[in-house]
Amino acid sequence: MVITRKIEFSASHVCRNPELSEQQNRDLFGLAANPNGHGHNYVLEVSVEGRPDPITGMVLDLKELKELLNREVVEPYDHRFLNYEVPPFDRVVPTVENIAQDIWRRLEPHLSAPGQKLSLVRLYETPDLYVDYLGDYACSE
Repeated sequence: MVITRKIEFSASHVCRNPELSEQQNRDLFGLAANPNGHGHNYVLEVSVEGRPDPITGMVLDLKELKELLNREVVEPYDHRFLNYEVPPFDRVVPTVENIAQDIWRRLEPHLSAPGQKLSLVRLYETPDLYVDYLGDYACSE
């Protein structure tokens, strides 16, 4: 069984690689390379897979999941300029892919109990653009 919780946060960022020239950044990232940055109202869906507890009937208490998401995602990300205020984005380009991977890294240690595991981080940057991250084990080279 898979349960999913949705939250929202707002953050700004700039997609630039300091190892590239100004023109290379513009060619690669387009308007997102503007040094002044731009913002998004992100929508995050986090899915946890597991077996319902025989006593509670729940895979995970959704209230606990909401508290975890607020602590590990909303508090550090919401209304922040990611490049300057949220590590690792002081050294990693804050693309939607990298943000989803960082959110997984923040959540996974808290969602690895017997009978349950983090199964999906879906992050919408815009209503028509999102990334699904399934953890490092799902990515192959």
